[in-house]
Amino acid sequence: MERNDGHSFLTKVGFGALTCNSLLAIYKSQGDLASVAFVVAAYAAVLLLFYFLGRFERARPEERGKVKAAVWSLTTLLTAMFASRVAPLMPPLVAAGVWIMAAATAVGGFWAFFLQP
Repeated sequence: MERNDGHSFLTKVGFGALTCNSLLAIYKSQGDLASVAFVVAAYAAVLLLFYFLGRFERARPEERGKVKAAVWSLTTLLTAMFASRVAPLMPPLVAAGVWIMAAATAVGGFWAFFLQP
């Protein structure tokens, strides 16, 4: 179901659902500026991530290194953002596990993107 703009119907539905969910989260935050900032930053990071993933698919081999760096940076940012929201809700040992898993994800992504032959 590709269209001329290159975006499938399911992609548009997914972004519509993400947008509605983000707007609902902002509405339910009831003026908590930290929550609103988190939702806006996460939404922007996801949009940028998909933009750079699209660029990666179309990039020439010599351009892919910079795009990989942007993709890894955004995924690491999102991982840290969500870990920072989940960890305080957990008991200390589980919170430590959340941060360890977030760090392992970031390190594993770096290894897979940049160090793997």
